[in-house]
Amino acid sequence: MQITDGQYFKMVQLQQSSHGTEFQTPRRSVAASPASVRSSAPSTPLMNPFSPAFSMGSPYSVQFDASNDDYDDNLKKSSHQTPSQFRLLKMNAPEWVPALWGCLGAIASGAVQPINSYCVGAVINIYFQIDQSTIVKHVRSYSFVLLAVGVLNFFSSVIQYYNFAIMGEKLTVRVREKLLEKILTFEVGWFDRDENTSAAVCAMLSSEANMVRSLVGDRLSLLTQAVFSAGFAYSLGLVLSWRLTLVLLMAQPFLIGSLYARRVLMKSLSRKSQKAQMEGSQLASEAVINHRTITAFSSQKRVVSLFKDTLQGPKKESIRQSYYSAVGLFLSQFLTTASTTLAFWYGGRLLIEKLIAPERLFQAFLVLLFTAYIIADAGRMTKDISRGSDAVSSVFAILDRKTEIDPDSSRGRDSIKENIRGRVELRNVFFAYPSRPDHMVFKGLNLKIRQGSSVALVGPSGSGKSTVIGLIERFYDPLKGTVFIDEQDIREYNLRGLRSHIALVSQEPTLFSGTILENIAYGKPNATESEIRNAAMLANAHEFISGMKDGYETYCGERGVQLSGGQKQRIALARAIIKNPAILLLDEATSALDTMSESLVQEALEKMMKGRTCIVVAHRLSTIQNSDSISVINDGKVVEQGCHADLLSVTGGVYWNLVKMQGGNSPFRQ
Repeated sequence: MQITDGQYFKMVQLQQSSHGTEFQTPRRSVAASPASVRSSAPSTPLMNPFSPAFSMGSPYSVQFDASNDDYDDNLKKSSHQTPSQFRLLKMNAPEWVPALWGCLGAIASGAVQPINSYCVGAVINIYFQIDQSTIVKHVRSYSFVLLAVGVLNFFSSVIQYYNFAIMGEKLTVRVREKLLEKILTFEVGWFDRDENTSAAVCAMLSSEANMVRSLVGDRLSLLTQAVFSAGFAYSLGLVLSWRLTLVLLMAQPFLIGSLYARRVLMKSLSRKSQKAQMEGSQLASEAVINHRTITAFSSQKRVVSLFKDTLQGPKKESIRQSYYSAVGLFLSQFLTTASTTLAFWYGGRLLIEKLIAPERLFQAFLVLLFTAYIIADAGRMTKDISRGSDAVSSVFAILDRKTEIDPDSSRGRDSIKENIRGRVELRNVFFAYPSRPDHMVFKGLNLKIRQGSSVALVGPSGSGKSTVIGLIERFYDPLKGTVFIDEQDIREYNLRGLRSHIALVSQEPTLFSGTILENIAYGKPNATESEIRNAAMLANAHEFISGMKDGYETYCGERGVQLSGGQKQRIALARAIIKNPAILLLDEATSALDTMSESLVQEALEKMMKGRTCIVVAHRLSTIQNSDSISVINDGKVVEQGCHADLLSVTGGVYWNLVKMQGGNSPFRQ
């Protein structure tokens, strides 16, 4: 403390000055009605089909309880509908040329096996000839035919798999793009549900799209080949021996029935397996995200143990799937063998009765036998087809879901083309988070904020201060009442346009894994480099950015891990400044910072707040008392309003008690 120009001395001075202003006793007298205590109004129960649980993330977000959640009606209906394979193929319509070539390749590949079987049957019959020269002549001829068939099979397979692979990969890209585009239009409440965590969404974008690709690129290719192979084989069989072919065809319905039953059974098991695997994926994702916390508490073994427990479900489901799959495969193979046995017996009868020549018997028998095995082998795809069908259901359930708060809605005014002045009003607002419909956060809340003024929101923890910000950003809609901006219902604005005039700075700034320049420009994608530098200067960030080796091209790391809390917050402020918003929302923007960083951020905030409508949620009185007005929220309503001095003069009031608790366990901090 004796080093008057040292860093420690300056920090203590900052703390003392902050402490002094926070406990300063007002000298002015209270006005006629600077603080108004509002009476409680009875609230009517407003039901909502969701179940409760607050999120541990954003203060104005919700966490859905999967055990009680009825889920979204649109999504629910879609999940029960049979997925349209034709609709999936329509998404692949732009690839009609590769589809055509792939089908031609599949037709050629499908014809190879019957032709090969026909030739082998003929060769077998040749070896029973007595004339050696005849044997040599025919064997040489069929050898060239089989060689030609092999070459045909090579080129047809390349054409088939290459073109179906193009279809599958392009469909995967298209599905992922459409899914992400659709998901980003969903309301905030959708992301707060347990089944829609970041891990679940990422897994869906990856695994579901890959399942769809496998269904179209691989399984569709093999299925097309099997269908054409069966059609060609039975046509050839009818020509060779229609009696033997009809006998074998009689067994096919039983074989197809067993394959269909296996597919239905595997589909139900696949849903259970996916649900079980999702729990493990979510835990693994959380472990990676919270790696530092796990390391700090040396909880690696505990997390691994929990992960092992979550893997027990998928393991049991996989074993059950394998068991039922084996039973189904055995049944299909048994029916195939049984039909072969029947063909042996009936072919012998036809041969004895001289209704078929030996050569025709061998040819027809081999053609139909190998075709039966092709159909049986197709049964092995039922497991993958079941999984693919579930993936298709999941994809279309997302694509068909109608978002409750559509950012692209063309309803009403387009605020991009208008100047938002910044007058905000919440009129008789009743609100409960979708996850807690029985717990009303607001019970007729009324709040008016003048254009260009700054209003601080204070109140006990959980009173709904941050919820006000969520309603102004229209993350949620009130159950009753209206939010107005410039005397216009917020629901009448184009949401993207409205949000272009609003900037939000939260307690924990969100940075993307790009450069500092890219993160600042996120607030204005077409910003020039000079605009970015000016915004950084106003946010008191230019100095530390310039001091870095790569300057504005410094990589921030995932979620900004390469930067300190104060640096991240100032970059977030620069991102908000470059947006030049009419309405600025500050949600605990300085509460997590050290004294030095808070001083720099607070200075930047004061520059930024000039001439803008500012709504501040803060626990530091040094931030609150400089606001034009303070609104105290308690029990779902604004119970007191006025400036810092006026509210302190109301002895025993909510604000007075909060300030009095400053020295103890209080939400206000020095």
